[in-house]
Amino acid sequence: MVNLPPLNTDTIWAILNEELSDDTVNQLVWHYLGYRYDETSQKWNNEQVAPEWRQDYPEPPDFIAHRPPTVKLTRSIPAANKQLLKEELGFKGYKVGEFSPTQARRATMANWLLSYLNVVGKPAP
Repeated sequence: MVNLPPLNTDTIWAILNEELSDDTVNQLVWHYLGYRYDETSQKWNNEQVAPEWRQDYPEPPDFIAHRPPTVKLTRSIPAANKQLLKEELGFKGYKVGEFSPTQARRATMANWLLSYLNVVGKPAP
């Protein structure tokens, strides 16, 4: 895994503005879901992953390429935090007809990470 950027609003904007690679965005979400890659065994460790994620995804899913894990991610955001991108960052969204599924999934991932920051507080690097 690459060195991940810090989880802060600058990183959230970098996700929305497509300044971070899809791989990095996936890895950020995987990290905060609890997935860890063990270099020694060359396998994913999911001991820190919540049971509802571990059951459906024993290895971290590709949120950018596949819709079902992104739907699960959306549903895991507390109702009070569904509009955080708009409320806290002033994100206006993408223009109808001018955005791709990838951008929509990135927005979901950015909102989940922002919700994580609000629920858990500033995480350790």
